[in-house]
Amino acid sequence: MTVIDANNLILGRMASTIAQRILNGEEINVINAEKAIISGRRDATFDRYRAYVARGSREFGPRFPRRPDQIIARTVRGMIPHTKTTGREAYNRLKVYVGVPPELSKEQAITLNDANITRLSTSNYTVLGDLSKRLGSKY
Repeated sequence: MTVIDANNLILGRMASTIAQRILNGEEINVINAEKAIISGRRDATFDRYRAYVARGSREFGPRFPRRPDQIIARTVRGMIPHTKTTGREAYNRLKVYVGVPPELSKEQAITLNDANITRLSTSNYTVLGDLSKRLGSKY
Protein backbone atom coordinates (compact mmCIF):
# COMPACT_ATOMS: atom_id res chain seq x y z
CA MET A 1 0.00 0.00 0.00
CA THR A 2 1.33 3.41 -1.01
CA VAL A 3 0.21 6.69 0.55
CA ILE A 4 0.53 9.76 -1.69
CA ASP A 5 0.26 13.28 -0.29
CA ALA A 6 -1.54 15.45 -2.88
CA ASN A 7 -0.30 18.71 -1.33
CA ASN A 8 0.97 20.98 -4.16
CA LEU A 9 0.65 18.27 -6.82
CA ILE A 10 -0.77 19.02 -10.28
CA LEU A 11 -4.04 17.11 -10.66
CA GLY A 12 -3.61 15.71 -14.18
CA ARG A 13 0.00 14.63 -13.78
CA MET A 14 -0.74 13.05 -10.41
CA ALA A 15 -3.80 11.24 -11.79
CA SER A 16 -1.92 9.77 -14.74
CA THR A 17 0.83 8.42 -12.47
CA ILE A 18 -1.75 6.96 -10.09
CA ALA A 19 -3.67 5.39 -13.01
CA GLN A 20 -0.52 3.62 -14.24
CA ARG A 21 0.28 2.35 -10.75
CA ILE A 22 -3.18 0.98 -9.95
CA LEU A 23 -3.34 -0.73 -13.34
CA ASN A 24 -0.07 -2.46 -12.40
CA GLY A 25 -1.69 -3.84 -9.23
CA GLU A 26 -0.50 -1.31 -6.66
CA GLU A 27 -2.88 -0.18 -3.91
CA ILE A 28 -2.89 3.63 -3.60
CA ASN A 29 -4.24 5.91 -0.86
CA VAL A 30 -4.26 9.65 -1.61
CA ILE A 31 -4.40 12.07 1.34
CA ASN A 32 -4.92 15.86 1.44
CA ALA A 33 -7.02 15.83 -1.73
CA GLU A 34 -8.19 19.38 -1.12
CA LYS A 35 -4.62 20.68 -1.50
CA ALA A 36 -4.06 19.43 -5.07
CA ILE A 37 -3.85 22.10 -7.76
CA ILE A 38 -5.24 22.57 -11.26
CA SER A 39 -3.11 24.62 -13.64
CA GLY A 40 -4.71 27.41 -15.63
CA ARG A 41 -6.61 30.63 -15.00
CA ARG A 42 -8.96 30.48 -12.02
CA ASP A 43 -12.03 31.81 -13.80
CA ALA A 44 -11.58 29.54 -16.83
CA THR A 45 -11.08 26.51 -14.59
CA PHE A 46 -14.16 27.34 -12.55
CA ASP A 47 -16.29 27.87 -15.67
CA ARG A 48 -15.16 24.50 -17.10
CA TYR A 49 -15.91 22.57 -13.90
CA ARG A 50 -19.21 24.41 -13.35
CA ALA A 51 -20.27 23.28 -16.83
CA TYR A 52 -19.36 19.68 -15.89
CA VAL A 53 -21.47 19.88 -12.74
CA ALA A 54 -24.42 21.58 -14.45
CA ARG A 55 -24.46 19.04 -17.29
CA GLY A 56 -25.99 16.22 -15.29
CA SER A 57 -28.18 15.59 -12.29
CA ARG A 58 -28.35 12.90 -9.65
CA GLU A 59 -31.42 11.31 -11.24
CA PHE A 60 -30.54 11.58 -14.91
CA GLY A 61 -26.71 11.63 -14.94
CA PRO A 62 -23.93 11.93 -15.87
CA ARG A 63 -23.24 13.27 -12.41
CA PHE A 64 -19.94 15.09 -11.90
CA PRO A 65 -18.66 15.31 -8.30
CA ARG A 66 -18.10 18.50 -6.33
CA ARG A 67 -15.99 17.17 -3.45
CA PRO A 68 -12.20 17.28 -3.94
CA ASP A 69 -11.67 13.59 -3.11
CA GLN A 70 -14.34 12.57 -5.60
CA ILE A 71 -12.96 14.90 -8.29
CA ILE A 72 -9.54 13.23 -8.00
CA ALA A 73 -11.11 9.76 -8.12
CA ARG A 74 -13.17 10.75 -11.17
CA THR A 75 -10.08 12.14 -12.91
CA VAL A 76 -8.19 8.88 -12.32
CA ARG A 77 -11.23 6.88 -13.46
CA GLY A 78 -11.15 8.74 -16.77
CA MET A 79 -7.60 7.50 -17.35
CA ILE A 80 -8.33 3.78 -16.91
CA PRO A 81 -10.65 1.40 -18.78
CA HIS A 82 -13.26 1.57 -16.00
CA THR A 83 -15.93 -0.32 -17.95
CA LYS A 84 -13.76 -3.44 -18.24
CA THR A 85 -12.96 -5.92 -15.49
CA THR A 86 -9.31 -4.90 -15.21
CA GLY A 87 -10.28 -1.24 -14.92
CA ARG A 88 -12.93 -1.90 -12.27
CA GLU A 89 -10.50 -3.97 -10.22
CA ALA A 90 -7.84 -1.27 -10.56
CA TYR A 91 -10.29 1.48 -9.57
CA ASN A 92 -11.17 -0.45 -6.41
CA ARG A 93 -7.50 -0.25 -5.40
CA LEU A 94 -7.73 3.56 -5.18
CA LYS A 95 -8.82 5.40 -2.03
CA VAL A 96 -8.85 9.21 -1.83
CA TYR A 97 -9.28 11.22 1.39
CA VAL A 98 -9.81 14.85 2.34
CA GLY A 99 -7.22 15.56 5.00
CA VAL A 100 -5.43 12.70 6.74
CA PRO A 101 -7.60 9.93 8.21
CA PRO A 102 -6.51 8.51 11.59
CA GLU A 103 -5.66 5.07 10.17
CA LEU A 104 -3.13 6.64 7.75
CA SER A 105 -1.64 9.24 10.10
CA LYS A 106 1.28 6.97 11.04
CA GLU A 107 2.04 5.92 7.45
CA GLN A 108 4.91 7.53 5.55
CA ALA A 109 3.41 9.63 2.72
CA ILE A 110 5.34 10.12 -0.49
CA THR A 111 5.10 12.90 -3.04
CA LEU A 112 5.39 12.63 -6.81
CA ASN A 113 8.23 14.75 -8.19
CA ASP A 114 6.82 14.45 -11.72
CA ALA A 115 3.63 16.22 -10.60
CA ASN A 116 5.08 18.87 -8.29
CA ILE A 117 3.98 22.51 -8.49
CA THR A 118 7.55 23.51 -9.38
CA ARG A 119 6.91 22.05 -12.85
CA LEU A 120 4.52 24.94 -13.59
CA SER A 121 5.97 27.81 -15.57
CA THR A 122 3.21 30.18 -14.49
CA SER A 123 1.56 31.25 -11.28
CA ASN A 124 -1.93 30.64 -12.69
CA TYR A 125 -3.43 27.74 -10.79
CA THR A 126 -6.41 26.86 -8.61
CA VAL A 127 -6.36 24.88 -5.40
CA LEU A 128 -8.85 22.01 -5.66
CA GLY A 129 -10.40 22.79 -2.26
CA ASP A 130 -11.19 26.37 -3.31
CA LEU A 131 -12.70 25.18 -6.59
CA SER A 132 -14.78 22.62 -4.73
CA LYS A 133 -16.16 25.22 -2.33
CA ARG A 134 -17.05 27.52 -5.25
CA LEU A 135 -18.92 24.61 -6.84
CA GLY A 136 -21.01 24.27 -3.67
CA SER A 137 -19.30 21.42 -1.84
CA LYS A 138 -19.42 21.24 1.94
CA TYR A 139 -16.48 18.90 2.45
